Amino acid sequence: MFGLGPEDWQAIRLTFRLCLYTTLILLVIATPLAWWLSSGRSAVRVAVQAVVALPLVLPPTVLGFYLLIALGPRGFIGGSLEAIGLQHLAFSFEGILVASVLYSMPFAVQPLTEAFNNLGRRPVEVASSLGAGPIDRFVSVILPLTRGGFVVAATLTFAHTIGEFGVILMLGGSIPGETKVLSVLIYDHAEAMNYDAAHRLSLMLLVFAFFTLFLVYGMTRRFSVARL
Repeated sequence: MFGLGPEDWQAIRLTFRLCLYTTLILLVIATPLAWWLSSGRSAVRVAVQAVVALPLVLPPTVLGFYLLIALGPRGFIGGSLEAIGLQHLAFSFEGILVASVLYSMPFAVQPLTEAFNNLGRRPVEVASSLGAGPIDRFVSVILPLTRGGFVVAATLTFAHTIGEFGVILMLGGSIPGETKVLSVLIYDHAEAMNYDAAHRLSLMLLVFAFFTLFLVYGMTRRFSVARL
């Protein structure tokens, strides 16, 4: 189908799994973090915001290099895992998942922070005064009023993960079925001068990226109009 071979479909399945896991993990992590960031303007919060936004300006190879050191057999995390009989995380799916979560974090945190800032504290305070508990306030008040931010955060995180390359290649290499995602496979095809295969995969990602951005901008406009 579409002229794709078994290696291409394997990379597509692996990429989809990486994107799905990254998006789910980041929504869990980013929600309380974004709520905390939106609740004040202290120096600590500004510092955390800067750390979260680092992947936007930091070369992916830099993050990948330090993760390779930390998660590899001689690193603090990788070495500690091996000391208790587990495998280090370099050149593994689990390793690139950690890298993907860190590298895509601003694409989940920033839309949620903006959504919570726009919401303000008044609706939550009213719900609290009526006896709603924390979970009830989140499900009944916060989530419905900020659903646009969650949709945008999930969409951007998923889409950004598909395009990750430098950090994945540095930490995971190019292991079929384990770390060879679509972006790495395109690089391998181009390096082997298999331009037809590289073109097919690149065109797929180009179309996907366009429709993702079209969807994000459309949803942002829709929810902005709805608030008015």
